[in-house]
Amino acid sequence: MEKQLFDNTNQEEPIKYNNSSYSIVTPILLALFLVLGFFAGRFFTQRNIQKTQMFSSVSSNTSNKLFAIFDVIKENYVDSLSEEEIIEKSIPEILAQLDPHSVYIPAQQMQAATEPLHGKFEGIGVQFNLQNDTIVVIQTISGGPSEKVGIMAGDRIVTINDSVFAGVKTTNENIIKHLKGEKGSKVKVGIKRKGFKDLLHFNITRDEIPLYSVDVAYMVDNEIGYVKVSKFAETTYDEFIEAVEKLKTQGMKKIILDLRGNGGGYMSAATGIADEFLEKGKMIVYTEGRFRPRQDYKATSKNSLLNIETVVLIDAWSASASEIVAGALQDNDIGTIVGQRTFGKGLVQESMSFPDGSGLRITTARYYTPTGRSIQKPYGKNTDYEHELSERYMNGEFMHLDSTHFVDSLKFTTPKGKVVYGGGGIAPDVFVPRDTTGYSHYFGKLVSKGVIYQFAFEYADNHRKDLIKYKTGKELNTKLEASNLMPQFIAYAEKKGISTNTKELAISRSIINTQLKAYIARNIIDNDGFYPIIQEIDNVLNEGIKVLRKK
Repeated sequence: MEKQLFDNTNQEEPIKYNNSSYSIVTPILLALFLVLGFFAGRFFTQRNIQKTQMFSSVSSNTSNKLFAIFDVIKENYVDSLSEEEIIEKSIPEILAQLDPHSVYIPAQQMQAATEPLHGKFEGIGVQFNLQNDTIVVIQTISGGPSEKVGIMAGDRIVTINDSVFAGVKTTNENIIKHLKGEKGSKVKVGIKRKGFKDLLHFNITRDEIPLYSVDVAYMVDNEIGYVKVSKFAETTYDEFIEAVEKLKTQGMKKIILDLRGNGGGYMSAATGIADEFLEKGKMIVYTEGRFRPRQDYKATSKNSLLNIETVVLIDAWSASASEIVAGALQDNDIGTIVGQRTFGKGLVQESMSFPDGSGLRITTARYYTPTGRSIQKPYGKNTDYEHELSERYMNGEFMHLDSTHFVDSLKFTTPKGKVVYGGGGIAPDVFVPRDTTGYSHYFGKLVSKGVIYQFAFEYADNHRKDLIKYKTGKELNTKLEASNLMPQFIAYAEKKGISTNTKELAISRSIINTQLKAYIARNIIDNDGFYPIIQEIDNVLNEGIKVLRKK
């Protein structure tokens, strides 16, 4: 069994969980009966004497009964059966009786499930958008196969291996399927480029393409550096160190680590990053399970960010590995945690691979922050784990910190006397509500129809030659601010069927204008353009900046 520890964030578990063999095996049987009930129901309508004879040799051991039922069906059922199909359908039902993060991954889904955490894939190396049934290249990956043969941002991919992909209904998944492939394999694309009458044809040799988990790293001002980490993959720690070193050369003396929306990943990446902030010997996290003795993860002598003023940004979608980092720093009195309460996923999975390419991720332990708190939120029969975040929203927790969540029985104290709580997620030191000040009905219609992004894409596409010379978000922001975008956008929205409401436009003007600039910049220089501009209306980030400037 592979001992890589990682997260699986779209599911959950109960506060009290009985690990006795009876409590586990019984729901497993129930799950199997759900899948096989139709077949077994038919078979066991025969005479009682036949049932007695059939099971006379079966042991009272519950697990033997499980195998016996399958054998009875296989050897006696009236119609032909696919054993493989029955097993494939039974396994997820069995695992669903355990906890929300123990899952089975079929072979055909394994690559998609694991690829983001490997930090690379094999393909042609382009970022694209599907606009009006046309594949538009947004960027080529630096040093990748497409850049090497001369494909450029703004190119339209019309054909792939002589099959037409422009002007026909297709999906992102179908495009990816045709563009990705094994390293060393070739694909031929036909490109429509502005200024050229005929299609340009390129033969591209596929190669390994990096998947980055550090979305952006830039200087907010002369002292504060900002690093956005979107997941914890195999390459995340190295990417993070590279980003930190780059910012240090630019004068960084304080850091904002943004873990909002980060659903987790490999524990080793999380502990590696937390290690950089802590003194040698300080506890980062520990894990413990029924068959897994307690294992402590402590800081080494890395500490490249020791004694640097720190803010960590979190939200309700920050989970597992993100919570390890936030919890480690909070419990060691390092920095300030800013934002909203995190997801609350405190379970550790280990993986097992099967010969057919499928895999199992099973929960083997819980993890605990340095003060000893488990941050796993409740799961089980009396909880709606799947919709818990929606319930938080409906209960108003995104607008104010839910004080009823914190009870004395879950109270812990850090070395410097700060009170922290377990029971479900990491609560921030500084709570920042969701900002709705720029929202209006007019803005809602623009968002629901995607008009802001559509305008930004077309504007960037039409002005690419002029905009491409600007290399930073700050430079692009200055240029776009002088371009008087709003009148052009309002006219564009009118053509899209959204009438201007002057009063509501005044309410939403700032957020619309900022989003326009940010999305245009993303289409030109990707996240290096987007994040420095969207910062203008990011109230959580701006609160983090305020915290650091006070120190």
